[in-house]
Amino acid sequence: MIKQIHLAAHFPGVNNTTVWSDPRAGSHIEFSSFAHMARTAERAKFDFLFLAEGLRLREQNGKIYDLDVMGRPDTFTVLAALAAVTDRLGLAGTINSTFNEPYEVARQFATLDHLSGGRAAWNVVTSWDAFTGENFRRGGYLPQEARYDRARTFLATAFELFDSWHGDEIVADKASGVFLADATAGRSFHKDLFFDINGRFNVPRSPQGRPVIFQAGDSDEGREFAASSADAIFSRHGTLEEGQKFYADVKGRLARYGRTPDELLILPAATFVLGGTDAEAAERAREVRRQQVSGATAIAFLEQVWNRDLSGYDPDGPLPEVDPVVGEHTVARGRASVRMHRDPLAVAAQWRALAAERRLSIRELIIEVTGRQTFVGSPATVAAAINDLVQADASDGFILVPHITPGGLDEFAGTVVPLLQERGVFRTDYKGSTLREHLGLAPL
Repeated sequence: MIKQIHLAAHFPGVNNTTVWSDPRAGSHIEFSSFAHMARTAERAKFDFLFLAEGLRLREQNGKIYDLDVMGRPDTFTVLAALAAVTDRLGLAGTINSTFNEPYEVARQFATLDHLSGGRAAWNVVTSWDAFTGENFRRGGYLPQEARYDRARTFLATAFELFDSWHGDEIVADKASGVFLADATAGRSFHKDLFFDINGRFNVPRSPQGRPVIFQAGDSDEGREFAASSADAIFSRHGTLEEGQKFYADVKGRLARYGRTPDELLILPAATFVLGGTDAEAAERAREVRRQQVSGATAIAFLEQVWNRDLSGYDPDGPLPEVDPVVGEHTVARGRASVRMHRDPLAVAAQWRALAAERRLSIRELIIEVTGRQTFVGSPATVAAAINDLVQADASDGFILVPHITPGGLDEFAGTVVPLLQERGVFRTDYKGSTLREHLGLAPL
């Protein structure tokens, strides 16, 4: 059976993927940028536009990251505004479960689902660092096991609030013409280690009942959380072998929660560089990577493994001869990228071997080890690669992250999408009005 491909667009505002030196690069805060990308995605019949959440600017050694985006407007405000300039495109936002409250978030998503006619989606994430905590009254940060405990009960509590309305509790008072709720509408009682709610949810049931739920964790806890509660999971495994392993692992967990494989979509993030020929695209891709990894960025990445100040090193020179400092992370405490390197000495040895074999400078090495574009080639090559991965069960589709804002999706929409439509693996028009319908998910 031929699978239909799911495509979405990521507005790249919380990372260093944007190539600022390109004259086409625009604002990450003006509404025209968000509207441009959303309208392009909708013309191309994408499932949704995704906004990541930026509750802080990234710091290391007391300095803001080179290439970090300054200006990260509130997710709900932007998505609500986009609801007014789009008709079918899903509107997905990352909202943190560590520093928010279930009632507030549930109310905001229920409102967005009403305003958009059933197009809201919530990417449920946890926060892992003290830098973000410093922007909130509670401060600090939670250890991983506590973060996921809070996230699970946060989502369960939000579900209770969404489900406290069943859809038929609003009645009209004929004498006054006022619409009133019956006595049981919105009643919610919840008490556990994290939350104590005894009140009434004041937003009636929305078109989807609940927003579509996304999850982005790659740890064992994150995969289990997605299998139990999510409708889709963002993945960083965009290659065939790694994608198939992740796909099989996460979908294999669904049965224990009484769910079937079609109830959870696997959607890796994917970058792309197009060209008139494959060779032209490859050359463009090399230049894009050099623009995305500046000298300062390369040193910052290296410090996260070496756990020491390397600001005196030349990014175009060789790797440090000194070894990483093992123990407490003093350079980048709380950063997920640091926790990924559980054995910094082993990582350093691997990087040194690679650098020696290929005669790579620090910057060239970081470009090599921090990833490359997922899809590079002519439109025909990229369309074939996307379809091959989806049909091979390495994913159910992709969330595309362009390196130019806001027009970086335009070329893909105009050249690759028509080729996928010709293959019969991507829609030529929307068949429903809600995001759940776009994603092929059963109604609630």
